Amino acid sequence: MHATVRNAPHQRFLRGLDASPRGTALRVGDDTLSYEELHELALRWAGSLLAAPGGPPRAVAVLAGRSVESYAGILAALYCGAAAVPLHPDFPADRTRGMLQASGATAVVADGPGLAALAETELELPVLALRQVDQDGGRRPVLPVGEGHTLAAPCAVRPGDPAYLLFTSGSTGRPKGVPISHGSLDHYFRLMDERYDFTADDAFSQATEVNFDCAMFDLFCAWGAGASVHAVPAQAYLDLPGFAAERKLTVWFSTPSAIALVRRRGGLGPAALPTLRWSFFAGEALLCQDAADWQAAAPGAAVENLYGPTELTITVTGHRWSPADSPRLSVNGVVPIGAVHAGHDWLLRTEDGGTAHTEGELCVAGPQLTAGYLDPQDGEGRFLERDGRVWYRTGDRVRRLENGELAYLGRLDAQVQVQGWRVELAEVDEALRGCPEVTDAATVTRPAAGGGLELVVYYTGTAVSPAVLARQLRQVLPSGLLPRHYEHLEAFPLNANRKVDRKRLAARAADAGA
Repeated sequence: MHATVRNAPHQRFLRGLDASPRGTALRVGDDTLSYEELHELALRWAGSLLAAPGGPPRAVAVLAGRSVESYAGILAALYCGAAAVPLHPDFPADRTRGMLQASGATAVVADGPGLAALAETELELPVLALRQVDQDGGRRPVLPVGEGHTLAAPCAVRPGDPAYLLFTSGSTGRPKGVPISHGSLDHYFRLMDERYDFTADDAFSQATEVNFDCAMFDLFCAWGAGASVHAVPAQAYLDLPGFAAERKLTVWFSTPSAIALVRRRGGLGPAALPTLRWSFFAGEALLCQDAADWQAAAPGAAVENLYGPTELTITVTGHRWSPADSPRLSVNGVVPIGAVHAGHDWLLRTEDGGTAHTEGELCVAGPQLTAGYLDPQDGEGRFLERDGRVWYRTGDRVRRLENGELAYLGRLDAQVQVQGWRVELAEVDEALRGCPEVTDAATVTRPAAGGGLELVVYYTGTAVSPAVLARQLRQVLPSGLLPRHYEHLEAFPLNANRKVDRKRLAARAADAGA
């Protein structure tokens, strides 16, 4: 019998089940499931997965959007002691095929779009699905879902067992599999319970796709307290105050890009989000102006900027927004990322491999660190062995602030050489946001005609002549840092997790230059 991991994700759901058995656990569109209903569904599905022809699975792929299948599928995978592998059905078939093969998944839980995506991979994995099981003409082996396979209780797990596998892309764009253990999550959620006062009366937003690790915060912080989880559909951003009021949302979590989207729709008026008491942002830099605007719209909420690579289990730092202190501590108009979680050590690495006191690449060691990538070759250059410990190189440049917290400066590869100048792209972004016509800016590079790189700016706000912007920038930037091209956009393109898609902008700039 394996030892119980108190804060293992499925144990947190069981805790919520005890606290609120008939309370709402999940609401997705018109579908609402209580804790009892979702628990029984997950037990049935887990039993079916354990009865799969190939034997109990070590990993279960959940190929679904934000549907009942995705949430119940993740819980069912955890109940049968397997690692959940959330995958997005809109990804290209080659990418999905590669992730399925790398994960070692021997069974798939899918919704309608997921079945279609699975058919395109041409992999004949057993599939558990409630709808459209004949999506590919009935060729695929189907796992029957019935009472006969229902588990009596979830399987026990060990701290070192992987709870889920997520795929993150490095500079090459090739997905890297990151297993996160129950032990790492046990530490993480214990800290979350100490820091936040979530209760069964809370209603959590679920605004990101489930293959983005911040979704795990939404699900298991909510379910650990007996609270409800509400999937946020795209149309909700047309009137977020209305959606939040109808669902009585008290906890919001999204990428910072969502703030600009809500603002454009007129949803950030004074006290427009009065039911919120916690608001979290992670996944990209949070601007001070965005934090202030959100705070004005949600005056009863504590606003926090969270930071953490997938390899360090969801988030590993946090800064609580203060209108008085946060702007003063900010760098380039970006809210600090805060202090590293208790139980971890961190250091700032210099370019030559030394240790800096004030500024450098953030490296972290501690219980939230993954044991390594699925493919050990992916870890080359990403981990340090120092002082008898393993440290993860985040690839992020940070600065130690006067209060001991950290400020995010940007990716190491976001500091580029242009005409002999060392250029910090975030510095150019901040200079542009100082122009009256500009709401937000994203600076990228492209090959210059005479060799080297040149800067290209995309901005939102009011469209003006490039000469107007260049004239204003000359007041604050050296001439070598002035962009060569300016393009106005109504809104930045966003990727599947609602982050600004800078790769898409860079490709657009390169195409225009060619």
